[in-house]
Amino acid sequence: MALALLGLRTPWGQDLLAPVAFKGHARVIDGDSLEIEGLRVRISGIDAPEMAQTCTAADGTPFACGRRARAELERLAGGRDLDCRREGRDRYERVLASCRAGDADIAMAMVATGWALAYAGPAGDRLRGTERRARDARSGLWEGGFERPEDWRRRAGR
Repeated sequence: MALALLGLRTPWGQDLLAPVAFKGHARVIDGDSLEIEGLRVRISGIDAPEMAQTCTAADGTPFACGRRARAELERLAGGRDLDCRREGRDRYERVLASCRAGDADIAMAMVATGWALAYAGPAGDRLRGTERRARDARSGLWEGGFERPEDWRRRAGR
């Protein structure tokens, strides 16, 4: 019994007691992460460039695409109350969640503007068509050249 109670103190254990749906004021951390009412949230289904990551514009000049992705998430979600649905936790113990700002699905909007990519798994699978349309329109990251964020993290040792 005591061991079971100790397990509830971990983030994973707390998920057993936490509501699936939650709402709150969003503070943007980076292109795919938020803080909502003190809770660290990773937007489910997307992967955005890291803050230190650079990409290449259409004319070949480098630019801070991680900062640009963060600015896009700030435009979509920053300072707003979001309605979210918890889907689990990632390996950094952030809550994985799908979030909406009014009628807008945040993950869908980030991928549609080209500032995030569809990530692996079922949550990302629903975004593949949207990613294809952003790529075909050369929107956001697709305008020039970039390294996939997961490849950049691996190469950078993050």
